[in-house]
Amino acid sequence: MLVKTFCAAVTGLEATTITIEVNISRGVMFHLSGMADTAVRESYDRIRVALPNVGFKVPVSNITVNLSPADIRKEGSSYDLPMAIGILAANGNLKADNLKDYMLVGELGLDGTLKPIRAALLISILARKEQFKGLIVPKENAREAAVVNNLEVYGMSNLKEVIDFINDPTTATPEFVDTRKEFYEQQYSFDLDYADVRGQENVKRALEVAAAGGHNIIMIGPPGSGKSMMAKRLPSILPPLSLAESLETTQIHSVAGKLGSGTSLISQRPFRSPHHTISQVGLCGGTANVQPGEVSLAHNGVLFLDELTEFSKQTLEVLRQPLEDRVITITRAKYTVEYPCSFMFVASTNPCPCGYRTNPAVYGKNLRSAARPYRYPVRNLCPEFRRHF
Repeated sequence: MLVKTFCAAVTGLEATTITIEVNISRGVMFHLSGMADTAVRESYDRIRVALPNVGFKVPVSNITVNLSPADIRKEGSSYDLPMAIGILAANGNLKADNLKDYMLVGELGLDGTLKPIRAALLISILARKEQFKGLIVPKENAREAAVVNNLEVYGMSNLKEVIDFINDPTTATPEFVDTRKEFYEQQYSFDLDYADVRGQENVKRALEVAAAGGHNIIMIGPPGSGKSMMAKRLPSILPPLSLAESLETTQIHSVAGKLGSGTSLISQRPFRSPHHTISQVGLCGGTANVQPGEVSLAHNGVLFLDELTEFSKQTLEVLRQPLEDRVITITRAKYTVEYPCSFMFVASTNPCPCGYRTNPAVYGKNLRSAARPYRYPVRNLCPEFRRHF
C-alpha cells in the first residue's frame, strides 16, 4: 500500500514542501531514497524502537520510503514523525484519509516522545502558503508555529497523541497565540535598562545620538570605565521593533535554533556580543549546513565587539560588505544562501595594551606610585606607558 505524508525542508530562510512516499510490499528490507543526510538515514532506527514503545509493531515487510523532490538535500531529524506516520498508515494501523490535510514535523525519541526542531516558524508559513489545513509539531514548538494565523497548529508531546489525532481530529485543540497582544506586552520589558546608568553624561549623549540615527560607534577608554555596561543597555533606547521586523528576526533565530522553548516572537531588538576568538565563519555564517552567523543573528539589533583590538584582522575584514550592503551571501559547493544583516555596530577597546594610557591618575607626576594600585608591574605595561620611566 502506498501512502503519502508531508513535511518541509529548510534552506537558509526558504522552506520547501517535501512529500514522503511510503510503500510496503513483501520482503524484509528498508530502502530510503531522496538525497537524505546521515540524520535522516538514521530515522528508521529511531522509528523501529519508538513504535513498540507506544503500542505498535514494526511491519515485517519491504519498506520503501522516497523523499520527493529527490534533488533537494534533506537534513536534520524533523523527518522522523512523518516517516513513522507514513509507515503506520501504509501498514493499515491508522486512517490515511486525513494525512493530505496536515503537514507533520518532529524528531522522535526512543520512547516515542517528540523533541523540538528548528525553523518551526518558516515551516508554519509554508504550510499556510501551501493551503494545508493544519500543522503538527512538537509541543515545545507550538507557540512559535502558532504565530501564523489562518492555520491550525497542534502541539503534540508524543507519537501516540499524533496517531490518535490522525484517527480522530477531534481529540486535540489547536494552539492559539494572540500575536499582537504578546508582541506589545513584551516590547518594553528589559533585563538591562539604560536608566540604570549614572553619570557618564558625554558618553550617554553620544550613544543617544547613535541610537537615534542608527550610527555605528566605538568607545575607547580604560578598564572599568563602563564601556561594556553601557553597550549592553543600548537596545533599551533603540526604537521598538515593528511587527514585520519582529517576524523577520524570529525567523532567523528559529533557523539557527536560538529560540527558547515556548517562545512565540522576539519582541526586543537582539544584542549579540561574540568573544574575540570567534572565527570568520562564526561571524558571517556558513558551516556545512549554512547556518546564520552573528551578523545575521544581530539583524535589526546590535552587534557588539568588546575588546575590538583583540579580534583578528581577517575576522574584522569580513564585516566590510555586511556593514555596507546590509545582506550577506554565503556560497558553498551545494548552496547559495542570502541572510539579512542590518545591525548597529558597536565596538569598545582599551586605548593601549595596558589599558591606562589616557588615565590621568596613572599619567601623573609620580607614575610608579600611581600605577601601584592597579598592580601592574612596569615590565607588563604597554610601550607608551613604559617609556615614561
